[in-house]
Amino acid sequence: MFLALRELRAARGRFALMGAVVALIAALVGVVSGFTAGLGDDTVSALRALPADRIAFSAHAGTDFARSGVDPATAAGMAAAPGVRATPLGVTITRGTTRRGVPVDVAAFGVDPAGFLAPRGLTGDGVVVSRGLADDGVRVGDTLVIDRIGLRVPVVGVAGRAAYGHVPAAYVSLDTWEKIRASSGPREYSAVALKTGDRADVAALDRRFGTRTVARDAAFAAAPGYSGERITMNSILVFLYLIAPLVVGAFFAVWTVQRTPELALLRALGAARRRLLGHTMLQAALVVVGASAVGGALAAAVGAALGSAVPFSLPPGTLLGTVAAVSVAGLAGSALTLRRVTSPDPLTMLGANR
Repeated sequence: MFLALRELRAARGRFALMGAVVALIAALVGVVSGFTAGLGDDTVSALRALPADRIAFSAHAGTDFARSGVDPATAAGMAAAPGVRATPLGVTITRGTTRRGVPVDVAAFGVDPAGFLAPRGLTGDGVVVSRGLADDGVRVGDTLVIDRIGLRVPVVGVAGRAAYGHVPAAYVSLDTWEKIRASSGPREYSAVALKTGDRADVAALDRRFGTRTVARDAAFAAAPGYSGERITMNSILVFLYLIAPLVVGAFFAVWTVQRTPELALLRALGAARRRLLGHTMLQAALVVVGASAVGGALAAAVGAALGSAVPFSLPPGTLLGTVAAVSVAGLAGSALTLRRVTSPDPLTMLGANR
C-alpha cells in the first residue's frame, strides 16, 4: 500500500493522464448507453406501456403493424377463448394540426375505450395525447385536425410519455382510428393485444384463427428503425469495451517496463511476488475505478444538460452498471501486465548483467 501510493504521487502526471483517458472512455460509454436507452424508449415506449403480455398479428405480416390485418371476428373469437383477455389494437402514423396552428406528428393507437388498453379519460370521439405531444404544444381542450381527411378530434386528456417510431403516441377509439387509417377495404385492426393466463393455449389460438402471436417485447422489432438503431449503438458499445482494456493494458505495460529495475531491486531485497502483484493491482484499481467514477459523473452531467432536447435515458442503475463495466474492462487490461511484474530477475540488481 505504501509503495503503491508513493509511486502514484511520484508519477502523478502520468497517472493523471491515464486517468483522464479512462474517464473520457467511461463518459463516452455512459453517453452512448444513455442514447441507446433513450432512442429505444423513443421508439417502443408506447408498446412497452401496453398492459398486455402478447400481441397477435396476421400470419403473413410477421410482426409488422403496417402490414398486419386482423378482422373483428378473429378479435372476438380470441376474446372468447378460455384464459384469455383480448382487445383489438390499431397502430398507424399520421400528421395533424391543432386549432392554434401547431403541426404535429402522431402515432395513433386505436383502442377500445372500455378495454384494458385504454388510458384514463378516453372517450369515443376524443383523443388522449402522450406527454411528448403536450410538450409540442397540444393542450387539453384543443382540437386536433388530422391532415388529409380533415377529421377534427378533441383532446380530452394527457397520458404519460409514450412514443412509437420516434413519434409521440395518441390514443383514440377504434372507430376514430378507422377514419384516420382511411382504408377503403373491409374493417381490420393492426393486431390483437392479449392478456393470457395459465389456461391459455396460444398455439391453438394461432392454428384456429391463422394468426401469429408473439410476446409483447418481441413486437418491438415492428417499430420503425428499432432493430437498426439497437445494432448500431450496441456495436459502438462493444468497441468501447474492447478499447478500454487495450488502452489501460498498454499504459501499465509501459509503466511496468520503466519500473523493471525497481521491481528487480524489491525482489532482491526479499519482496514476495504476491506483494508486488498486490501493489500493482492496487495502483490499477485506484486509477481505473476512480477515473471510471469521474467519467460516470460526467456522463450524468451531459444527460442533465441535454434534458429533453434529445432522446436520452441514463437511470442510476444503468449508470452504476456502466461504471462497473468500464472498471472491470480496465482492470482486465491491467491484468495482462502482471507477468512482467513478477518476471524481473533479482540478479539484475546484483550485477549479474555485467
